[in-house]
Amino acid sequence: MQMTKEQVLDWLKALAAEYKAQKEYLTGLDAAIGDADHGINMDRGFGKVLEKLPSMEAKDIGAILKDTGMTLLSSVGGASGPLYGTFFMKAGMALAGAETLDEAAMQKLLESGVEGIVSRGRPVEGDKTMYDIWKPALDAYTQAVQAGAALDAALDAAVTAAEKGLEATVPMQARKGRASYLGERSIGHKDPGGASSCMMLGALRQSIGG
Repeated sequence: MQMTKEQVLDWLKALAAEYKAQKEYLTGLDAAIGDADHGINMDRGFGKVLEKLPSMEAKDIGAILKDTGMTLLSSVGGASGPLYGTFFMKAGMALAGAETLDEAAMQKLLESGVEGIVSRGRPVEGDKTMYDIWKPALDAYTQAVQAGAALDAALDAAVTAAEKGLEATVPMQARKGRASYLGERSIGHKDPGGASSCMMLGALRQSIGG
């Protein structure tokens, strides 16, 4: 099973629609422990990506992802712009020239993207950040592929792990970013970046069908 370039573009279109629809929800999560702008920033950033998609259609997958990252870096405020921007840029660099993505290429996308998040934010598990979603999702995907799973089933495993990771952030005390200033008051809330990361993975899974 492979993800086509057209499905990658569909993923980005779906993300723009999802973040517009969930803008208030994500902003509400961020209001509890952050700057109350995460939903606004994600909607703005992927709205800009949507505007640029026509100019990306003739490009390969790596270039599409890299352009997406550059757009997010230039248009999304807060911590999410650099983190998601670096995710897409690193993934795009790793997939230069790709016209389709099989299981191994998708693993390269996820690995490179997560490495970008780590290089930019220096998170570790338990910090109550989006890394607490991406790390278990990547691990679950890798394990599924190693066990012989097809692309759709491996992404199913990644989404399930991401959703569990998001719930696991609720009892955590934040150790990074604005939320860390709250100390124990950050306990009891989902991480906003984790929530938008779950949406990103869910839309990725849906975009390939099957």
